[in-house]
Amino acid sequence: MTAALQPTQRSQPRSTPSHFSGLTDSEVVAAHLAEDPLAFGQLVGRYQRRLLNFVYRTIGDRERGEDLVQEVFIRVHRHLHRFDQTKKFSTWIYTIASNLAKNELRNRSRNPLVLFQTIKRNWEDDHRPLQFEDHRNRPDDLYRKRHLRHLVEWSVDQLPQHHRVVFILRELEGKTYEEIADITECNLGTVKSRLNRARNRFAQVIEPLLD
Repeated sequence: MTAALQPTQRSQPRSTPSHFSGLTDSEVVAAHLAEDPLAFGQLVGRYQRRLLNFVYRTIGDRERGEDLVQEVFIRVHRHLHRFDQTKKFSTWIYTIASNLAKNELRNRSRNPLVLFQTIKRNWEDDHRPLQFEDHRNRPDDLYRKRHLRHLVEWSVDQLPQHHRVVFILRELEGKTYEEIADITECNLGTVKSRLNRARNRFAQVIEPLLD
């Protein structure tokens, strides 16, 4: 006679990728810390593209940006057990990415030729909040919008690095002042001052190009 299946022998339910769709970042972090094998991949899926866009815009080099984002996730995986779960995970991971990007620019600044060549590269059209194209428009409208996008990208590239970072985080990533302060490790007054200067400088650079 076949023995009855004991409760301790029943297989435990396993999570699936769809299982995470309704969970917050904090809940996914908790699942990872509880040794759910799929949880960390969910965090990567949520943030990989967003971080690449941010780092790419900051340093102007996509290939190097991909390396830095990989390093971000290595550090997150290594130190996630130390993360204060009362804080926002997005702020924490953006802070790591921002610090790596700043270090990259600091190291690269010792080679002005490399900096000049890489900072001139255009950003990827990633369909983030700053969008210019609607394919329902006529070809001449699309041309004007593409031209405007390139002008915006070039003008942002002209901002000083510490101004460019806060401008991107606020205007393109939609971060709050508090989140930007945490990510850049500056006080709110400094963030607002840098953002105001970045906006003014951006307007000065792009206004003559729009005539």
